Amino acid sequence: MPTTQDIPEAVREAVRGSTGTPTQTVSKRNPLLLGVGGLGVVALIAVPLVLALRSSTPTPEANLSDSASDTASVNSASNSASSAPAAPDAEEQALLGHLLYEEAPKAELEPITPDGSIVMRRAAAEKFNQMMDAATADGIALVPLSGFRSVSEQEAIFFDVKAERGEDPTKRAEVSAPPGYSEHHTGYAVDLGDGNHPGSDLQFDFEDTAAFKWLEENAAYYSFEMSFTKNNSMGVSYEPWHWRFVGDRQSLETFYRAKNQQERRAAEQAPSRTTPTAEEATSDQTR
Repeated sequence: MPTTQDIPEAVREAVRGSTGTPTQTVSKRNPLLLGVGGLGVVALIAVPLVLALRSSTPTPEANLSDSASDTASVNSASNSASSAPAAPDAEEQALLGHLLYEEAPKAELEPITPDGSIVMRRAAAEKFNQMMDAATADGIALVPLSGFRSVSEQEAIFFDVKAERGEDPTKRAEVSAPPGYSEHHTGYAVDLGDGNHPGSDLQFDFEDTAAFKWLEENAAYYSFEMSFTKNNSMGVSYEPWHWRFVGDRQSLETFYRAKNQQERRAAEQAPSRTTPTAEEATSDQTR
């Protein structure tokens, strides 16, 4: 009978497996297999994640490109704004010493006479009626002669009268504004007379009437002021009968923004010295 020594070594190892030893060998190999398998799973998850992060992260070149594009857009907008034509100021819109005014909306006009023939803007009309009541209480016959005028009405006053009198535009503009340039278009201006001295209506001697003297003392309490004083900066003839309302923001801006711009421009254009030096006077005498 053959002994165990006669069995080949490989067979002997297989036989020993039935005793439990190979089981231990398998259990020793399992951690290695699990480790390799786990790494494979991690690799399968990590590689797509890294690729996704790379694709979503902008490169420095892309950042520079976006920055340059934004800068170009800002510069383009800035250049467009700087190249846009500037709106003309009030002085550039002036004509023959008169400033350009918009016509008041009809819906904002209110009557200041019983027959409704003379109207003003609502805010101005309210204060004017209060002023009329105060003047009447003081025994003054204050009479409105003209209020709001449309551009078409001003055309007749300027051009028709100019033709009747044979005046040139410059001469006519001394006493009447060209159409589109009258304060009466705004609905804030009013021409006033003295009911006790109708002969002074629209005349310089209106300043000698009781109505004018009352206006000088009291008109400001109702936010009215004389538009064209003596030697005014606009070069318009003195008009003691012409008054305007400046009692709210809109009326104040309407008149004073334009007036301030014109006065500033006139001051800039005025000669810095009016009296000639002795040297200049001698030079003039020898010419």
